[in-house]
Amino acid sequence: MINNKRYYILFVAAVASLGGLLFGYDTAVIAGAEQSIQVYLVDSLGLSSFVHGLTVSSALVGCIIGAIISGLLSNRIGRRNTLIIAAVLFFLSALGSAYPELLFFTLGEPSLALLITFNIYRILGGIGVGLASAIAPIYISEMSPQNIRGRMVVLYSMSVVLGQTVVYIVNWLISLGQTREWINEIGWRLMFASELIPAALFFFLLLFIPETPRYMALKHDYDKAYSLLEKINGSKQVASETLQQIKHSINTSTEKVNLFHYGKLVLFVGMAVAIFQQIIGINIIMYYAPRIFENLGADPSTSMLQTIFVGAIGVVVSLVTIKLIDKKGRKFLLLLGSAGCAICLIAVASLFLMGIQGISTLIFILGFVAVFQMTWGPVTWVYVSEVFPNKIRGQAVAIAVTLSWGANLTASSTFPPLNAALGTGSFLIYGLISTLAFFFVLKFVPETKNKSLEEIEATWLAGKKSELETTDMAPHKKAN
Repeated sequence: MINNKRYYILFVAAVASLGGLLFGYDTAVIAGAEQSIQVYLVDSLGLSSFVHGLTVSSALVGCIIGAIISGLLSNRIGRRNTLIIAAVLFFLSALGSAYPELLFFTLGEPSLALLITFNIYRILGGIGVGLASAIAPIYISEMSPQNIRGRMVVLYSMSVVLGQTVVYIVNWLISLGQTREWINEIGWRLMFASELIPAALFFFLLLFIPETPRYMALKHDYDKAYSLLEKINGSKQVASETLQQIKHSINTSTEKVNLFHYGKLVLFVGMAVAIFQQIIGINIIMYYAPRIFENLGADPSTSMLQTIFVGAIGVVVSLVTIKLIDKKGRKFLLLLGSAGCAICLIAVASLFLMGIQGISTLIFILGFVAVFQMTWGPVTWVYVSEVFPNKIRGQAVAIAVTLSWGANLTASSTFPPLNAALGTGSFLIYGLISTLAFFFVLKFVPETKNKSLEEIEATWLAGKKSELETTDMAPHKKAN
């Protein structure tokens, strides 16, 4: 029975985590194609580097839109059905980004209208990313027993990195042995088209997983919620106790609960953590990795290969996070990540300013990726998925993820002019942000490990009256 329970939880978490894989795939596929897009749709039209930056990061506009509507959709049609919509959008975006001339334009004839159409397709994919990034962690969090919740949500974050790694490998294989001219003409299209396969698989597998028990309870379908909780926990007693906690959480007040019902601190902390994850600078590496490595002296094919190591490192260190997150806790890992990222980024900037470029710079860049993907990368999604109370979770996560993608868009679109002006020295800015993140976590972020979602909610509600500040939430015995 226990093994069946574990296999079932792993299955539903793995399916939802495909949303993370597509999140990583869709946002990182541009790394291999961005120089070709610049040649075909930006330079050929005499447009500026700022337009290039906006084109590279246009999917982030969709991410913001998807995040904004995710709360409304997930509360209206459910977590699973929202992910199904995301899967459809991923598929349409992959097709349209690979062949933006479809229906309205002639192949090989760039125009401003074609550039806009390409960006619309990228935005569609971004909406899918926004929906998946907000809802997939919620789905996994609401489907997992509290003692393994952190590890299960880390699977989602690990899938994001795996998606980035897979697409880096695909991009490298497509470019292997090919000239830059071939990549600019055909290769970049194949890179985008490769996303059609995981998008279709995600849609198909979503048909075989259920809605979450907490969403069922929100819709007063208590019998189905109880049955699913029993299946997840492997115990009628635990299922009954958990359902009672959920019902108490939902029915504590007959009046409509607004976002500030549990105090302002929970919103501030959850949303700030989401923003810091993006502005520390990881997506600068993910989106522009081949260009950065070429600036360090690598040829196009070699730069694609080096980019694979960026993704592979993330996958490997995520395994460490799975071991640590439910033992050491969320706060410990965020503090470790802030300090490590600051050291690596400031070292990269310092080496550049001293005129030292090459293997030493590459080591610190890869070190930054390793530290981030072990800490801020996965832990943020765990924390945001669990820190907000049941009644406001969908809406609060939607706002947090919207702010996160807004920060990502700002950082990504401003990197090309920053890079042109400061070169690798621009990493100093991100290093200082990492330092600020350390002190923020130290001051404001409470620990949430080994607590049920309802226990976390009760702590915030109590904190509204007793002013919760820097101390960790008191340890609590496990119920599961």
